[in-house]
Amino acid sequence: MASVSYQVFARKYRPRTFKDVLGQDHVVRTLCNAIEQKRLAHAYLFVGPRGTGKTSTARIFAKALNCSGGPKVDFDPDEDVCQEIAEGRSLDVLEIDGASNRGIDNIRDLRDNVQFAPTRGQYRIIYIDEVHMLTKESFNALLKTLEEPPAHVMFIFATTEPHKILPTILSRCQRFDLRPIPADIIARHLVNIGANEGVAVSEAAAFAIARVADGGMRDAQSMLDQLVSFCGNRIEEEDVNDIFGVTSRETVARALAYILDRQLPSLLHLVHEQAETGRDMGQLLSEIMGAVRELLISKVAPEEASISLPEQWRETLAALINRTPADKIVRLMEVLSGAEEHMRWSTNKRLHLEMGLIQAVHSLAEANISDIIRALNGAPLPDTPIATTPLPAAPAMPQPAAPAAAPIPVTPPAPEPQPVSPPPPIPEPEPMPEPPPMPPGLEPIDDAPPLFGDQPLPPEEPADTPPAAGPMTPEMWQALVTELQKRAPLKAGMIGNTLFTGDEDGLVTIGIHPEDTDTRDALLEDDLRQLMDELAPAICGHGITLRLVMDSSLPPPLVEAPPPPPPLTEPTPRPKPQPKPAPAPAAPAKPEAPPSLRPTDEEFYHDPLIELALKEFHASIIKQ
Repeated sequence: MASVSYQVFARKYRPRTFKDVLGQDHVVRTLCNAIEQKRLAHAYLFVGPRGTGKTSTARIFAKALNCSGGPKVDFDPDEDVCQEIAEGRSLDVLEIDGASNRGIDNIRDLRDNVQFAPTRGQYRIIYIDEVHMLTKESFNALLKTLEEPPAHVMFIFATTEPHKILPTILSRCQRFDLRPIPADIIARHLVNIGANEGVAVSEAAAFAIARVADGGMRDAQSMLDQLVSFCGNRIEEEDVNDIFGVTSRETVARALAYILDRQLPSLLHLVHEQAETGRDMGQLLSEIMGAVRELLISKVAPEEASISLPEQWRETLAALINRTPADKIVRLMEVLSGAEEHMRWSTNKRLHLEMGLIQAVHSLAEANISDIIRALNGAPLPDTPIATTPLPAAPAMPQPAAPAAAPIPVTPPAPEPQPVSPPPPIPEPEPMPEPPPMPPGLEPIDDAPPLFGDQPLPPEEPADTPPAAGPMTPEMWQALVTELQKRAPLKAGMIGNTLFTGDEDGLVTIGIHPEDTDTRDALLEDDLRQLMDELAPAICGHGITLRLVMDSSLPPPLVEAPPPPPPLTEPTPRPKPQPKPAPAPAAPAKPEAPPSLRPTDEEFYHDPLIELALKEFHASIIKQ
């Protein structure tokens, strides 16, 4: 008795009906509606990556057309006509490989055969796979038949590269684009296959296979078939990583944490471990870039984020990503993309990966123009959380200073108060009435004030307490403006032309001139508002909320007036040394070139770029 040959999962679990097609709902719905409404075209083109169901969908469509009582959507896949189509032995459905039958003679034979009527079904269906492999002459030979075929003939084409097909062929077909199948659909289907085969496939392993398959169901089924042969009846994520060189999500999360935390030695050690175990360096970089993309989207658009990293790493990565500005993450992605481009054409992929990761870590520490502006405005740099970590150890430093101060008062005041015996400190409380209530433990400290003269430090400590909460006054507002101009001169340098109107429960009304756009924009700046929130409690005892009111009674702003006067007064005599090229009378046209190449001071000061820079930074030129 002949043994039944083994059938791989990709063939055994091939879709048989429209309901079995996964991840292509838009194609299935259109074909079903066309069958039910009897709006069938004579030529169809299925486009999509490998393993997305182009051939399976074409066979299911052919079954629906030639089944008994068809065309109909709900056909029986087990009837003999459908079985013949599924096994490729139907006389009415001709499947042709475009890669091996691409010559003009093959197309001529096909064109002659389509004239015959179908034997059992209603249509004679010509299915050409990889149709882009046909030659230009073959396309031209098929063109007339494709445009006006017999009523019983239908063409179905499939390709992965539609741009190689002639536009005249594309215009005669209804095109259906099959998309890469989502990873969650592939993972669920693999788990179902494992359950039918008696194999326990973990969810993490199924998702790992789906990530490697990259949207192809056939590739995922082939990988699962290989894993069953290797692992037996139980498949875990580690098995997928070991066989196919996939980087685990935990390793990717750890690498990303090292990058954001700038732990370069640990990061390079992780790369060394992955390289020693035979992991694909390109796959590792691709996984890291995917994780960076997920975190960047979660930072700028949390509602669109879908984090696939392990649960135990999400809190750590969220803290790291919150302290990293978005522009730094974008720069990080650019560096990693450059490393990926170098790895694509290099034989030493590990070298370019390590260099790219080193550059990525250093890119996070680089100060760009945004960091400089934030620093000039008094805002902390992004690196401050790391720099403040050793600060808790700082309070231990004042302890050695206390014993150092004790021997100092012993020697100088010795001749005057007689420090040898304890009774002499009793007459000293006369000039200082405050220390008497604490003489027993503070006798050596009472000797220190005469040494340093008047001691203003103790009364200053209660002065640092914030003032009592109350309504802001014009004097308080002016003090707040002055302090802002000191702390953030670039942002607050132009807000002096304001008028305090009133304070209603923390809602401070400020009047500005309608044309004073610089003051308005400065007061609406986030950095300046944040600094104002920090300074206001120390001045008026509570936080404030600004309400800007346009007041035409205020003097108009004088922003553009200061720059013009300086260049017109003194720079004019400076061009006088330029007559030096005059002694060359032989070439009258050439002396004119040097002045045009080197502009005068007046031309320099009125240059559009210089004026734009002065206006943008609220600056003026000061002549030395």
